[in-house]
Amino acid sequence: MLNAGEPKASGIVTYETAHRWIATRPGGLDVLELVPVDVAAPNRGEVTIAVRAAGVNPADYKRIASGDFTEPVTIGFEVSGVVSELGPETQLASGGGAPGDEVIAFRIRGGYASELTVPAADVFAKPAGIEHPAAANLLLAGTTAAEMLHVTGVAAGETVVVHGASGAVGVSVLQQARLLGARVIGTAGPGSFDTVRRFGATPVTYGDGLESRLRELAPQGFAAALDTVGTDEAVDVSLALVTDRDRIVTIAAMQRADQEGIQMIGGSMPASAAFRDGARARLIALAGEGKLVVPVARTYPLQEAREALAFLQDGHPGGKLALLA
Repeated sequence: MLNAGEPKASGIVTYETAHRWIATRPGGLDVLELVPVDVAAPNRGEVTIAVRAAGVNPADYKRIASGDFTEPVTIGFEVSGVVSELGPETQLASGGGAPGDEVIAFRIRGGYASELTVPAADVFAKPAGIEHPAAANLLLAGTTAAEMLHVTGVAAGETVVVHGASGAVGVSVLQQARLLGARVIGTAGPGSFDTVRRFGATPVTYGDGLESRLRELAPQGFAAALDTVGTDEAVDVSLALVTDRDRIVTIAAMQRADQEGIQMIGGSMPASAAFRDGARARLIALAGEGKLVVPVARTYPLQEAREALAFLQDGHPGGKLALLA
């Protein structure tokens, strides 16, 4: 075992003891600290995972900025890795399981770590064809996208608009909508048009005149609108295009959702949490079949979590980011 902070040939730092990132208080990225931790042996119903990659999401920095905690908190909701140990009489959520098995875990706490113990109900076998950085970023965006399509009832033959189609959630929406047989028109910057087209949608530039451009592309109208960006433009255009407000959903414009009577979903909401838990196995299966792809833009060593989050905050990373442990 290498000493703490000593790089392997891959450039990834390993440690004699497990390490994890914590936020010592609410604030910006400066409140994050990488600290050693004793990983508890798994009890019945738990599994210990040696993390290979941790997904990096906007929810991570939003959690530390929220100001709703007084004690240090852990960071990260999804990982991909290898089983170190199973608790007594314990199986993975997908069944079976043994040390050395590759797994995906989502709706956990503390994923920015080299090793952690989590409920086995949140751990699933990782399909062999998915690399760890992509696997670690599959489920937060994927289950969010799945819920957006679910609550708006998107069906085969319908035309829908997706605001922010080239972002992580947007890209997953495009792929899942295509599997449903829906036609998607997605807003994006011109530099991201190829990404939107790659995943089966028609791109359109956001900004002044968006409503007119969308009407020209779909003169028959839109059945639903899915907003991943939360701008007033996205909400206003959605309201203009879709009569049934139950078929407009946002993940980022809470105040406007309350004002306008459109749907708002989020992982902290009980109904959203229940749906997303139930969607995990299906999305992993789709990814294993090559029907759901996670574009990865960059990877960072675990000790560079601050740098990864700063890059994500700058916007438009061009794909998902992962921390390699």
